[in-house]
Amino acid sequence: MAKLYETFDGHDLTNAMLEESAQLFTENYGIWGEVPTKYRPTPKSGSRVKLSVNRLRTQHLPKHATCSYVRVTIGGCLAGNAFACRWKYEDKTVCWVTQLVVHSHFRERGLAVGLLNQLRQNDDAVYGIMSSHPAACLAAAKAFRSGFNNVSMSFIRDNAEGIVRASPISYVKEAKLHGSLFNPEDTSGAISSVDTEFFVDHTEPLKVLQRVRGVTDWPLGELLDGYEFLLMIETRPRNRSNF
Repeated sequence: MAKLYETFDGHDLTNAMLEESAQLFTENYGIWGEVPTKYRPTPKSGSRVKLSVNRLRTQHLPKHATCSYVRVTIGGCLAGNAFACRWKYEDKTVCWVTQLVVHSHFRERGLAVGLLNQLRQNDDAVYGIMSSHPAACLAAAKAFRSGFNNVSMSFIRDNAEGIVRASPISYVKEAKLHGSLFNPEDTSGAISSVDTEFFVDHTEPLKVLQRVRGVTDWPLGELLDGYEFLLMIETRPRNRSNF
């Protein structure tokens, strides 16, 4: 079946496109784990993590922010999509992947890497993602740096605080850095992660993490409940004159 990638400016997205994206997320992203009762309302463990159009627009397409959307359709069906936001940090353009979802029927076909490749722009100097799913981090490492072997952990350590605090995306800006990369006395097993208080069920991500560790060195450490992995990748902006 024909595969088609399409990229859009965030301001050009229609309600119909957002509804389709929200449905893709709700049906394919994941389920809630055990959420501490201090959170109200408390989602029911095992129920799907849902995303409304209004929340999608608020979280991923904030006003006055530079956002992008890319989708891939296969045979006319929405097979996956990604959202990204760009901002400046020390005169460098940061491209942050705020959502990456692939339909369960179309996984392990390279679509996640394909979506992220479509997001790339010449001026991008830093790519970032927070995710509880190792497959999303692996896809970002492949798309933006040819794998984890070329990822600089010292760059993450030295720049994460400034980059996330400069973000116009609220959940990125408010995330708390966690792990031994940022605190050498940390003994939780986390290396580069963030406390986002997002208690999605980790059963499937942990199975994937085990498989990933069997084929590559995993630099981000353990996945803790309510936390997400933090991956940041420095790259050189591409010179337009070379194209």
